[in-house]
Amino acid sequence: MSSTLRVATYFHIHLVSDSTGDTLNAMARAVCARFTDILPIEHIYALVRSTRQLERALEEIAGAPGVVMHTIIDPALRTALEDGCRKLETPCIAALDPVVSALSRYLGAPLSSRVGAQHALDNEYFDRIDALNYAIGHDDGQGGQDLEKADVVLVGVSRTSKTPTSIYLAHRGIRAANVPLVPGAEPPALLFNLRNTLVVGLTASPDRLVQIRRNRLLSLHENRASSYIDQDAVRDEIVKARRLFEKHGWPVIDVTRRSVEETAATIINLLSNGRGQVEVLG
Repeated sequence: MSSTLRVATYFHIHLVSDSTGDTLNAMARAVCARFTDILPIEHIYALVRSTRQLERALEEIAGAPGVVMHTIIDPALRTALEDGCRKLETPCIAALDPVVSALSRYLGAPLSSRVGAQHALDNEYFDRIDALNYAIGHDDGQGGQDLEKADVVLVGVSRTSKTPTSIYLAHRGIRAANVPLVPGAEPPALLFNLRNTLVVGLTASPDRLVQIRRNRLLSLHENRASSYIDQDAVRDEIVKARRLFEKHGWPVIDVTRRSVEETAATIINLLSNGRGQVEVLG
């Protein structure tokens, strides 16, 4: 008796929130669970409260087209997000609108415009907010002067999922920074002198990186030939990165076939096994 092999369908879902994103993430997972053989690739943009942060989110959305869900309250940011998605021809769903509208009609009560009003202001909440603020302030090599305050620093060449992994870890209360390895540029010297911070190298196969980078350039309407997507140049980047990881004895995670959640879980295990004082939230 023959059986039909069912192959799961993957799609990108972008979750844009002006708070921690916990509510939006839980809602998205609950909805996606209703579909058989559908697996979302989550991209989380938390604490989006400025035009610059929103523009960076839209750049990521353009590079990995899919569905956008948001809980943005600020009218100007909300309009900018919806207009940006319209230009990208990307579905944009205001996740809480139907429920909020129904309750508003029933209660006849005004709506609160306070961001994050649904969260209890307990210690765990503030720990998450602190971790998210740290991750955003130390994304892509920013804030390198205080890397020693991180629980973990992620290091890797461009497009190895450093940013989404950092944000995911921050949702668990883990202070994560990430440092890019850029050809021709030296990483911050402080990176090599960290004593109480876990440093993890992220890598991927050359074919996968070239594919991701090419899609990124296309989303930016950039068609010039570049070493950024040259197979040999990318392979050389990866080889040099691996040598650096090996030289400093940093654990390495290949993200080629891993989801952000799987990468984060591996990092959490490394923290738990090597640095038991780090409390993982949630």
